[in-house]
Amino acid sequence: MQTDKTRYWLLAAPALAVMIVFYIWPLVNIWAISMTEPALGFGNYVKMTESQAVQTSFVITFRVAALTTVICVLLGYICAYSITNVIRSARPLLIAMVLLPFWVSVLIRSFAWIVLLGRSGLVNDAMRDIGLIDAPMRLMHNEFGVVLAMVHVMLPFAVLPMMANMRGIDRAYTEAARGLGASEFTAFRMVYLPQTLPGVASGALLVFVLSLGFYITPALLGGGRVLMVSEYITYQIQEFLNWGLGTAISVALLVATALVLIVAARFVNLRSALLERS
Repeated sequence: MQTDKTRYWLLAAPALAVMIVFYIWPLVNIWAISMTEPALGFGNYVKMTESQAVQTSFVITFRVAALTTVICVLLGYICAYSITNVIRSARPLLIAMVLLPFWVSVLIRSFAWIVLLGRSGLVNDAMRDIGLIDAPMRLMHNEFGVVLAMVHVMLPFAVLPMMANMRGIDRAYTEAARGLGASEFTAFRMVYLPQTLPGVASGALLVFVLSLGFYITPALLGGGRVLMVSEYITYQIQEFLNWGLGTAISVALLVATALVLIVAARFVNLRSALLERS
């Protein structure tokens, strides 16, 4: 037994070393900077809680992340259901289309949305040519443009967990409900939908957590008017050289993300949702 434990720790030691060097130690350094720059104590955290700008950036971040999550879950469920149950003959092609965004840089995709949504972009020009609008609409540098572009980036993270969940559901249960007289919608609502909730929870949690710390797309599509926490941290460190406040906000964002996971764990089996279903 002792030999088995020794072998286990020998196998786990490289992974633990990587975690300590590249994850835990940087986090400890960030926390130390937040407590020591420019002076010892919780001054940066007090300043953070008193700052209206910081509070606004957190509100914007959670609002954008929530909107992105809701839209991704709704669209992702439709996509996953269609790929799994409806268009089976084209399943490989559709899965490839879901995975296609992963092969293109997030930066390139964000610039593509700028080309589409700009005042002289393709969308405004098309609507003006067909007479829908007289003047260009403001489709970017606001939350609409940020959410739209983030949904494009995050949608595969919602589709894949739900699709993996749906592929493990036995269709015999739905067919049995239909055989007992239930309508197609009732069989879906009462039998199929509850079995897909672990996949929905997995996709929603993944999209929401990733959206909280997203930077490139909000920075480009927001144009400085939709200031999410990650961009605010960048301004504090790069523009104002305020390392103390910047790292304090980073720690606060990390704690907020951890709280989201803790709350989610009270309602969802995270091990099942994030490991077995994805």
